Amino acid sequence: MRIFLQAPVTEDRPPRYYQLFIQEDLLGGWSLVRQWGYQGGQVTVQREYHECREDAELAMTRYRDTQLKRGFRVVFAQGEEAPR
Repeated sequence: MRIFLQAPVTEDRPPRYYQLFIQEDLLGGWSLVRQWGYQGGQVTVQREYHECREDAELAMTRYRDTQLKRGFRVVFAQGEEAPR
């Protein structure tokens, strides 16, 4: 599952983005990966471990909703029951 969000473009800066995706690890757990920054610039990446997929999806939805409140828009969503 993957969600890509982008902030409205301003004339003085490159567009900001925020990306969320879920990956299964080799031990049966799930990682929620959050990546954000300016397009073409330095990137920040953080990973969160979750024991089950449902917990990772819940966390993903919380982060998505937080970014939507900050003015980001969902540009791309992919995966099973991709949240929009």
